[in-house]
Amino acid sequence: LSEVKKIEKDGSNVHFTFSNKLTSELKIDQSVAHNGVCLTVVSIMDDCYIVTAIEETLIRSNMAQLKVGDLVNFERCTKIGDRLDGHIVQGHVDQIGTCSKVENKNGSWNFHFSYKASSNITVEKGSITINGVSLTVVNSTKEGFSVSIIPYTYENTVFKEITIGTIVNLEFDIVGKYVARLFELKGL
Repeated sequence: LSEVKKIEKDGSNVHFTFSNKLTSELKIDQSVAHNGVCLTVVSIMDDCYIVTAIEETLIRSNMAQLKVGDLVNFERCTKIGDRLDGHIVQGHVDQIGTCSKVENKNGSWNFHFSYKASSNITVEKGSITINGVSLTVVNSTKEGFSVSIIPYTYENTVFKEITIGTIVNLEFDIVGKYVARLFELKGL
């Protein structure tokens, strides 16, 4: 997790200063995902680093809603040659969604999300990325889906802070996006 330490507006851009225990391992020009939003490290100072979100990023994600003290999921990019321990995630947010229901299942949690209808889709047992956390879809509808969260994920991500009404970043399955686009182009 990274913590927002400072937010500075600069024209239509916003510079975010984050602190993280892995800051010493970062390098300027490196891509790092924040709640699933891939941003470039532009400066490093002690245990803090700065990334810049441009207008497009602020429109498509929940980055504009961050406040000093907020925690975000932090993930470094995959090294070539390493195992892929999850789904293929690019760090390119497609749109935002809203938490519509949280169910405590006495050992796990079911989170339900709604999103504005678009060409983005989910399918049961397909993948979805919520604030940078790659998950498996449990139930899928035209404008919503649910996911189940294990205790480890709940404790080590921002899921413990997500409540009804929380706006999240959504990255839909890349293969599904290509298939949907092909069908759209073919008029099917």
